[in-house]
Amino acid sequence: MNIKIDNLNKTILKCKKCPRLVNFIKKISTEKRKQNINETYWGKPVTGFGAIDAKILIIGLAPAAHGGTRTGRAFTGDKSGDFLFKCLFKAKISNQPNSENLNDGLKLKSTYVTNILKCVPPGDKPKIEELNNCSKYFDSEIYNLKKLKTIIALGKVAFDNCVKFYKKKYTFNQKIKFIHGKSYLLPGNIKLIACYHPSPRNVNTKLISERMIVDLFKKARKSSIN
Repeated sequence: MNIKIDNLNKTILKCKKCPRLVNFIKKISTEKRKQNINETYWGKPVTGFGAIDAKILIIGLAPAAHGGTRTGRAFTGDKSGDFLFKCLFKAKISNQPNSENLNDGLKLKSTYVTNILKCVPPGDKPKIEELNNCSKYFDSEIYNLKKLKTIIALGKVAFDNCVKFYKKKYTFNQKIKFIHGKSYLLPGNIKLIACYHPSPRNVNTKLISERMIVDLFKKARKSSIN
């Protein structure tokens, strides 16, 4: 692990800048979900993970209440994560088709996974000040991923917030709209790809299929890693 990323993650884990989120995490971790009642929840902000030489950055909006907030790893321990890592494995980006806990041996090929917001918000709806508080961590992650070429944003909300982040940091007037599979060139020569969120709802309504998402990941890998 890169020392700078390691130190950044330690800072993230100690962050208590958003009292509403701190209290919500405590509530979730104490009350728990019925099927996880005997588990000890992570109960802290959830940092990014993956390869420090990453050329691909995969981002969501925030950890899931009983996924990342329970397991301590983004997109881990819920159905969205199950679908995501099955697709990453088939696209030859991960070494295994599942992400279950912090010690399951998962490794990513030249890819880093994180959320724009490091804590789960009530109703999955963060406040502007919470996003602003967390934006410096997202900024530091991008800064420390020195070989980054491509960002894949999972879902419109993550995509829109990534664009907002870049527009605050840089001056550019490009019109950017969420269209699955469409890519845009951001300042710093970073490609941003819009991708539907791997949620059970999107899978069940057939908005996305495994093949569709695998193909998107393969194209991103080919243009960024190979």
